[in-house]
Amino acid sequence: MSENSTQAGNDVVRSGMMSVLQKFSAMVGAHAVCDYPLQGEFLAIGKNRFKPSPLIPWYQALGAHSVIHGLAVGVVTKSVCFGVSEALVHAITDDLKCKGRLSFNQDQMIHIACKFVWAALSERRS
Repeated sequence: MSENSTQAGNDVVRSGMMSVLQKFSAMVGAHAVCDYPLQGEFLAIGKNRFKPSPLIPWYQALGAHSVIHGLAVGVVTKSVCFGVSEALVHAITDDLKCKGRLSFNQDQMIHIACKFVWAALSERRS
């Protein structure tokens, strides 16, 4: 293999990795916005089926919160499939946290790990 073709291969790997890191960073940033200011106290309290709010059914609050996250992932990855997957995983993870099966830190680590998976898989699709 020539030096030029090796360099070209390295450039492709670097650009692919950069794209994964860019998508991952964008999704982590979006996660921070979706999980804190966009969730707010209303959804944070309302999504807990184990301590239901009289203002909203828990499944509507959890669903709305999860769809917000799914939309952010779908926009960054340009994939409806990844957006729907994010919404489902996010809902399950948050429900387990509300049930006391996951700690706050475990919940956040699962969310962030999912963002990396979506970024890596979306790059493989392109």
